Amino acid sequence: MSDRMMTVWGDSRSGNCLKVKFVADFLGIPYRWVETSVLKAETRTSDFLAINPAGQVPVVVLPDGQPLAQSNAIMLFLAEGSDLIPGDRVDRALMFQWLFWEQYSHEPVIAVRRFQKVFLGKPDADIDPLLLSRGERVLGLMDAHLAGRSYFVGDRLSLADVALVAYTRFAGEAGFDLVRWPHVAGWVGRVEAALGLMPPEGR
Repeated sequence: MSDRMMTVWGDSRSGNCLKVKFVADFLGIPYRWVETSVLKAETRTSDFLAINPAGQVPVVVLPDGQPLAQSNAIMLFLAEGSDLIPGDRVDRALMFQWLFWEQYSHEPVIAVRRFQKVFLGKPDADIDPLLLSRGERVLGLMDAHLAGRSYFVGDRLSLADVALVAYTRFAGEAGFDLVRWPHVAGWVGRVEAALGLMPPEGR
């Protein structure tokens, strides 16, 4: 990193955006945060699209002016050379496994159901019921994996935990009571403590 500061465009209600903040804060990387509301269509302005033509947050502009999008790609860039990326080759591959799974199987369920309930104000009757059953399977898989272990990969915090905790910590807002998945609930608390996060209001 140069002496110039990285800029992060993000919506602070988005777990994907918060991942970037969590990693930067944990590693002491300075940045300027530009609040960018998805609901207000601030990702569709010409100025924003000039930075990220995909019209999505988060996106960062690095100190040299290079833009970089996609939350997990940004996390990997920021964490390169740190303990958040396992040194062991197998553990590193397992971290990638969970990062891919998070975006393909976890985020499209937990995050989408939360968005529809909290931000769009939809009653449960108007939300695809498959999101509930799929979310229960996702949390069940996580709970089984965490039985007898503290973190997702190896014995220490990694980007796999950061990626997965971002929306799991808000699972209650999506209608999933983590009391049903005690290993997940315990892991959320450990990761929040490691990252220096306060639990979400109301949990």
